[in-house]
Amino acid sequence: MKFLIPSILGILLFMTPLSFNGEVTIPIAILSGWIQDLLADYLPLMMMIIIILTLAGTLMTKLAKPSFIMNSPFFKNLFDVTPAWVMVRVLGGLFAVSVYFEVGPEAIWSGDTGGLLLFDLLPVLFAVFLFAGLLLPLLVNFGLLEFFGSLLTKVMRPLFKLPGRSSVDAVTSWIGDGTIGVLLTSKQYEQGYYTRKEAAIIGTTFSVVSITFSLVIISQVGLERLFVPFYLTVLVSGVVAALIMPRIPPLSRKADSYYNDKKAKEADETIPNGYSAVSWGLTQAVAKAKSNKGIKEFFEHGMKNILDMWMGVAPVVMALGTLALVLAEYTPIFTWLGMPFIPILEFMGIPEAAAASETIFVGFADMFLPSVMAAGIESEMTRFVIATLSVSQLIYMSEVGGLLLGSKIPVSFWDLVMIFLLRTIITLPIIVLAAHILF
Repeated sequence: MKFLIPSILGILLFMTPLSFNGEVTIPIAILSGWIQDLLADYLPLMMMIIIILTLAGTLMTKLAKPSFIMNSPFFKNLFDVTPAWVMVRVLGGLFAVSVYFEVGPEAIWSGDTGGLLLFDLLPVLFAVFLFAGLLLPLLVNFGLLEFFGSLLTKVMRPLFKLPGRSSVDAVTSWIGDGTIGVLLTSKQYEQGYYTRKEAAIIGTTFSVVSITFSLVIISQVGLERLFVPFYLTVLVSGVVAALIMPRIPPLSRKADSYYNDKKAKEADETIPNGYSAVSWGLTQAVAKAKSNKGIKEFFEHGMKNILDMWMGVAPVVMALGTLALVLAEYTPIFTWLGMPFIPILEFMGIPEAAAASETIFVGFADMFLPSVMAAGIESEMTRFVIATLSVSQLIYMSEVGGLLLGSKIPVSFWDLVMIFLLRTIITLPIIVLAAHILF
């Protein structure tokens, strides 16, 4: 019962799609939406305060090294960061103040750049992290991952070079939300269940946007009637990319070592003699469930998750997301980067190839920007390709990219650039083929 009840609750909250207000969503997202509506007027201010408190804690730790932080593994881990991350947090703090009070260059606080992040995206992350962080122990601490790890290791390992337990991360991302998938993967990596390579593969391959946001993307380009073929194309291209990406650099070059060189004993998914996959999974799951010490520990874990994601991720999203959006809005850099794709798109028979090429790299700044730019393109085929590619590229700095960099998952900025480019090259032919079949 200690394994079954919390695990079933976790599946219901994180992985059960239901229709709500005409949208397909999950219960965690409904709770998050409720908090956003309730605190709508205060959330941007609250996120600015969280970013400033993070910066203050970081500077205090670096300059004064107070004992109450240095003697706490949790707070030391949160605030004692490398000089590069100190700079990111300084930038995040400056940008948040600039945007909230509309001071400094308009390019920073405009509604298309920093304003989009502080007033639109960060309130969503506040609410998602609040509930996902608090309730994540239902998925992690009561044996669900151990059970599925035993059942699915023979599928996940040969196909994706991943342990069976990663199937829960993947489903949570695909059905629920990519941000929750990143949170879950980061926590599992820190606890010694994934190697550096496995954490990087899961974080950059399965952190797919939710079905709901995919519907927003296809609606933006005026093709909501094609949602089913659109999402099927996203799934097929995503699976093909997931098969290829772990086998090529930069992911294939990640070390098969553990965070702080500590491997969790449950991370070994070898099934002993005398057990079936189900019986061994159940044995492991029950043992994990029994190790829980009660409600107090559950909420302590949850609160640490929330603080870790609020303070670890919000400054990164604010800093790097704003910089990426400023480049997208005020410089021609993404247009220049897209130019080599013009002859490729023309060869593939995509109408208005020049206009389409401008949207290819802008998705690295924000996933929504390509579909906004595509709204003015006449060809339905081209709009379909742009919308589908923007979702399949997966890595974008205003959310998932920023989250990955802010988490403990071992990927660098340049890793993300390479992964974005490779995913574009892998998924584009599949998407174009689907477009030619449809149109």
